[in-house]
Amino acid sequence: MPPTKSRIQVTLDSELASALTELGGATPRSRAVRDLALRGAEAVRAERSARSEAREHLRRIASGEDDRYDFAVSERMHASR
Repeated sequence: MPPTKSRIQVTLDSELASALTELGGATPRSRAVRDLALRGAEAVRAERSARSEAREHLRRIASGEDDRYDFAVSERMHASR
């Protein structure tokens, strides 16, 4: 009987083998690969969110919406270098 969910084939290269050895423990290899993929996806989402927040912060500074950044102070600091 065919599986109810589709499967993917993953090449067990040296980097993946190392990650599985380090992080997989006694977990079945397929489960460890799944866990690593889900954690990796979570890390990528967090990285994208942080990057987006950083861009938004810079946009607010550039537009003058964020008055916590003083360009005059920054200019003096760079001039003193």
